Amino acid sequence: MKLASLLSTCLGCCLLLPMGAQAQWQWIDKTGKPVFSDTAPPPDVPEKNILRRGNLPPPRPAPGVVNLGGDDAGKAPGAATAAAPAPAPETKPRVDKELEEKTRKAEEEEKAKKAAEEKKVAQAKTENCNRARQAKATYDSGIRVARLNAQGEREIIDDNMRAQEMRRLQSVIDSDCK
Repeated sequence: MKLASLLSTCLGCCLLLPMGAQAQWQWIDKTGKPVFSDTAPPPDVPEKNILRRGNLPPPRPAPGVVNLGGDDAGKAPGAATAAAPAPAPETKPRVDKELEEKTRKAEEEEKAKKAAEEKKVAQAKTENCNRARQAKATYDSGIRVARLNAQGEREIIDDNMRAQEMRRLQSVIDSDCK
């Protein structure tokens, strides 16, 4: 008996849990698709497209709005406009300061990251330029130059290899030394 009552209590609690997670707002977006959310729709969604609201009552008309229906029909037109206060200036939608701060920090971090990367690339180009100039000066001096081949043996560079290497070094200098 205790087990049955315990199971029914647990089952009841489990069935009630999703109730709080249900979408409380429902509206139709610009493309005509229904949207379900626990947050209010964006301000550009017209009132007629809001199908269901969160635990909020429908909006009241603004104080400056004049009812042109049956109540004011018998009154003089000047009385209706004189009684209505001037329309309040349009307020900007409230922007979440935390979100603004996070996006600003993310942008700053991105800029710093780009600047660091550009600095690193510039240093690498400067180093490549210096190495290419030194190597070209070595080849221009006319001294014999040896290098290791794939088998690890020393080989002396002949005139054809020297000319190819000088063309390659000149292209590196042209691209990196600006």
